Amino acid sequence: MTSSTFEGARLVLRKELRCSLREPAAWGAMFMFALTTLACVSLSLSGMTLEPKLLAALLWVILFFASMAGADRGFGDEDLARTLPALQLYGAAQAVLFGKMLYTGVLLLGLAAFTVPLYLIFMDVTLTSPGIFLLTLLAGLWGVAVAGTLLGALATGARVRSGLCTVLMLPIILPVFLPAIALTAAAFGGGAVAVSYLGGMVLYDLVLSVGASILFDYLWYED
Repeated sequence: MTSSTFEGARLVLRKELRCSLREPAAWGAMFMFALTTLACVSLSLSGMTLEPKLLAALLWVILFFASMAGADRGFGDEDLARTLPALQLYGAAQAVLFGKMLYTGVLLLGLAAFTVPLYLIFMDVTLTSPGIFLLTLLAGLWGVAVAGTLLGALATGARVRSGLCTVLMLPIILPVFLPAIALTAAAFGGGAVAVSYLGGMVLYDLVLSVGASILFDYLWYED
């Protein structure tokens, strides 16, 4: 990333953060979805002892669907506000992509910081490997941020944008979620799992980021 691209991405990130503070719809939708889903799961399974793998799967399902309430909104909100043509005119493709991606990452980190502690408390989960769990969480959110940003750009203008992004996101993010569930289960005391799973997640995230960067140039300048 060149210095001009980095500076452009920083400006896009700052713009997104300012807009989100004025209209915190994405934050509110994500947090309320996560909270209500977590409350329903906790009340439904009250008193039951679940296997670590099932606990891990439930956590990632909650994070995934909660993230879909806000991870794909970056370009959709620009389209609704009629500011997308101005952004296309004055914003370099890579700066816009990475700025939006960083903003989505900030959203997801906030979601995880809100959801994960509540999940551990409500579901009475004990972390046996907090370091592995934290790295797994970061790698998983990285993949969601990249895929959500790119699919949000592809689905701009679609009438069923949110549902479309969710359907398209799932097959793309499965190579991240499956090892993430296995590693999270191990961090919840479900036995040992090869740390190479984490390396595979990071490698896939890198490939996904490079692919998004290449595809976005064609998408951004197509019009």
